[in-house]
Amino acid sequence: MPVPDGVTVRHADDALLVLDKPAGLLSVPGRGPEHADCLSARVQALYPDALVVHRLDMATSGLVLMARGPEAQRTLSRAFAERRVHKRYVAVVAGQPDPAGADADGWCEIHLPLIVDWPNRPKSKVDFALGKPSHTRWRLAPDAPSAVAGAAAGPTARLELEPVTGRSHQLRVHLQALGHPIL
Repeated sequence: MPVPDGVTVRHADDALLVLDKPAGLLSVPGRGPEHADCLSARVQALYPDALVVHRLDMATSGLVLMARGPEAQRTLSRAFAERRVHKRYVAVVAGQPDPAGADADGWCEIHLPLIVDWPNRPKSKVDFALGKPSHTRWRLAPDAPSAVAGAAAGPTARLELEPVTGRSHQLRVHLQALGHPIL
């Protein structure tokens, strides 16, 4: 199977592509010609029927799904909108979050309303008056040491993160609001 430059194809069939997006690559084109290089453009050069279903931030690496044609895109987009797709991220954060109140599996909850920070868009911020409900689950990564060597000066922790809602920059803003920014 053909491989787009700098991208690993994990799965390809008539309806779906599963791609391993490297950190530092946009998922979709940004504004201006200098931001045209992106995962979707590289993939569409080899799979012209590939359509975007979701995105990862430029600094984030991980698996991205692309649909093969409009019908597959509608089906996959509906699954994301109906929250039938579950996403999990692993992140190193500053400090040691307190897992007090965790459930039996170690998951803690963050419920903070988010809104786009218009003067600083595309960034988002917590806003209790106008923000949209936003929900993130987190837990200490079960197989990770409590401190991650070489990540940054000071104590760090490796967390598993699950965005229940899908607001822009939700994970970053929620962890920052807890005092444990993603490194």
